[in-house]
Amino acid sequence: MSYEVTATPPPIPLTIVTRESRLAMWQANHVKRLLEAKGHEVTLLGMTTKGDQILDRSLSKVGGKGLFVKELEVALAEGHAHLAVHSLKDVPMDLPDGFELACVMEREDPRDAWVSSTCATWADLPPDGVIGTSSLRREVLLKDALKRMGRGDVRIEPLRGNLDTRLRKLDEGQYDAIVLAAAGLKRMAMHDRIRAVFDETEMLPAAGQGALGIEIVSGAAPVRAALAHLIDMPTWMRVEAERAVSRTLGGSCSVPLAAHARWIDGAASTLQVTAAWGDVNGRKALVHATASAAIASLEEANALGCEVARQLLNQGAEIHRA
Repeated sequence: MSYEVTATPPPIPLTIVTRESRLAMWQANHVKRLLEAKGHEVTLLGMTTKGDQILDRSLSKVGGKGLFVKELEVALAEGHAHLAVHSLKDVPMDLPDGFELACVMEREDPRDAWVSSTCATWADLPPDGVIGTSSLRREVLLKDALKRMGRGDVRIEPLRGNLDTRLRKLDEGQYDAIVLAAAGLKRMAMHDRIRAVFDETEMLPAAGQGALGIEIVSGAAPVRAALAHLIDMPTWMRVEAERAVSRTLGGSCSVPLAAHARWIDGAASTLQVTAAWGDVNGRKALVHATASAAIASLEEANALGCEVARQLLNQGAEIHRA
């Protein structure tokens, strides 16, 4: 895979299709400003996706995170837009035929955040406390941590909606605390809502969390060239390894899987991938795996992620069959 551009591409008109949530619009406008700085004329096309409309059921029961991108892909395929900006953790591990991931941008904080009006830490949770989360990954990791803390009284309850809706539900007292991606709160300048940020060893992040990915129609060379300067290859190799773990295990939000990659020598050459898989029904114990290697390409990053996935499978993890 090569995304190098030897010459500065000429400015072209571009339309970005995006979800209409505040966070999604922030992300789209962020890309818009960066493209306009290179002389491109950029407009936004806002859409409401099926994932935004279904709020009474968990994503794993209604089709997965791909529900947030399907309508945007239709807009791309029909020529109404040239690119779609996604939170990469919401992008299916395998894109449909006719589409490609053309750009992964520099990553924001990939960690999870503890958000609460009344509980500064886990220790402050009241008896029979309630934590809200929309993620099977977080549910499994939270239950494991609470069990080790002797807090079997604490319940994990579903939490759906966009960022503002989730915070409103917390403020209304429906939950004692909620767990959200730190990146979204920071991008929306809501740093004050974060009571604590989980260390990766406490709450291993989701594959791609904190990174923005840009999707285009396959073969749209002028659009790909316009996006080339936004690519952050060290981030792309990290998330490629993470997504390879998830892809190997049938990656979807129906899989309680965490995968996180980091450069361990500070020079973006040796990549370490850590992953965890759990059974949401508690039939199997949480399993962990890690591996590291010198990485210089997306292909090598993918291979490292596949190796970590094999380690998980050898320990009892199961491949999700859609």
